Amino acid sequence: MKFVYEALNWASSFLKESGRDENAGELLLRHHLQMERAILLSNLRLVLSDEQIEAFSSDVKKHAEGQPVQYLIGYEEFYGRRFNVNKEVLIPRPETEELVEGILDRASVHFPGANTLHVVDIGTGSGAIAITLALENSRFKVSAVDIAAESIAVAKENAENLGASVQWLHGDLLEPVTQKIDILVSNPPYIPDWEIETLSPVVKDHEPMRALAGGEDGLDFYRRLIHDMKDLLDEKALIAFEIGAGQGEDVKGLLEQALPDVKVEVVYDINGKDRMVFAAK
Repeated sequence: MKFVYEALNWASSFLKESGRDENAGELLLRHHLQMERAILLSNLRLVLSDEQIEAFSSDVKKHAEGQPVQYLIGYEEFYGRRFNVNKEVLIPRPETEELVEGILDRASVHFPGANTLHVVDIGTGSGAIAITLALENSRFKVSAVDIAAESIAVAKENAENLGASVQWLHGDLLEPVTQKIDILVSNPPYIPDWEIETLSPVVKDHEPMRALAGGEDGLDFYRRLIHDMKDLLDEKALIAFEIGAGQGEDVKGLLEQALPDVKVEVVYDINGKDRMVFAAK
């Protein structure tokens, strides 16, 4: 393994044999060489130093053993921005970008004349949702809550790096929130306890369990949020939840039972799986 193309070929073959994504080697090599993809691919005959080869091969082997690429390189892209991540936060997923897009679209319709809207992100983790909303809509005054101080530290760092103004609150769900909420958003833990063991080791053995496990049926955090939000929502409000596949009707029912005046919409992905719930009052 001397040239870039040899390193990529080795990583692809090694990861494929290990049952991992064979394209992960490219991400890792780009990280170690600090190159954009186009630059890397135009330098396939670049000679690698012994130190570069050693560091790269070490990370490829770590990923083969199950460590997420994002934790190895220290970041993930979300909504066109780079967010630092580590084992204290869930790695942002592409589908969560659709949740953010849904909020931005619906807020412009639901609050056409408002100058300032108080947005609360519950279970913020890396801060991806809160920071993106704050940067994408200047009307949003964003607060974000997490039960883990370690997660808030990561989110604060991301906010500083990206120039976002967010109020960070340490506490359990809505406990530290005192002012009225115009928009409540959450991507809470929603995986049923029985399903945890079926997850890929890359997820279950490395990402924080507190961000994954949602109780016996996966709905524990929705029940608590929906019960506690009733007195905090403003007269006119939006609610946005990311959900697990198959949970849409259950979460819709919980919302309609607690808030009879809401209009609830279950949103499906391109594969026909329910992935989000929006409610407007």
